[in-house]
Amino acid sequence: MEQLLTLDSLFTLVMLVLLQAVLGFDNLLYISLESKKAPKEEQSFVRKMGVGLAIILRIVLLFVLMSLIQYFQDPFMSLHGNSILEFEFNVHSIIVLLGGVFIIYTAVKEIWHMMLIDDHHGPEDADKKGVSKNTIIFWIVIMNLVFSFDSILSAMALTSDMEYQPQLILMTIAIVTGGILMIVLADKVADFLQKNKMYEVLGLFVLLIVGIMLLSEGGHLAHLHLFGNPVTPMSKTTFYFVIVVLVLIDIVQGRYQKKLLASNHKEV
Repeated sequence: MEQLLTLDSLFTLVMLVLLQAVLGFDNLLYISLESKKAPKEEQSFVRKMGVGLAIILRIVLLFVLMSLIQYFQDPFMSLHGNSILEFEFNVHSIIVLLGGVFIIYTAVKEIWHMMLIDDHHGPEDADKKGVSKNTIIFWIVIMNLVFSFDSILSAMALTSDMEYQPQLILMTIAIVTGGILMIVLADKVADFLQKNKMYEVLGLFVLLIVGIMLLSEGGHLAHLHLFGNPVTPMSKTTFYFVIVVLVLIDIVQGRYQKKLLASNHKEV
């Protein structure tokens, strides 16, 4: 327990919380967009309950990963000697790949829905009767766990030089702190998207990129080769660079559109 009282352990804890916050950005965006499927008066409850349950399951996942990490990393299905397709699937890669597929499906479905939506009905009125509160909470929890894998594994790497018990305590504190921050910020992000609906499109395309990033990560974990070329993971630097470019494009396009409208108004 002495390791918990040192300056190094405090610094490690701060780094773990920051890691949870940075890696939780895409998760936070998913939670904010997914919760919009619930009736407006229940959206905040859905977000808080989803993240709250996910915090508990994240801690369980932490125990499982620290005890059975080798079983998640060991391949259970492989194919080699093929010029078209090679792979070594393990549990970790399958979870990340399925998460990527689901995120892409969700983003594409919502983008398509936005393009086809009836002018006489707002996004809030569409398809809400077919989606139950429990179903939304379930998917928020599941996707939270998918996003948790990388953050927990990264946290384990940061604390690898510590003994088991101090390592477990620090990581649990970081998970709970990160979860509380997520609960607080989820409402703020959702409110921002509600007041600035044009940014919903930007958010969905960011979510689409998140799905692609998960697919590349899962392919890398599975040592996937397509036509002799290895699938390499999208780096976080590339991810955030793409996000910045998308935001800049959205800002420039919005201002240019306002100038065009003002110009057309003057001509009239």
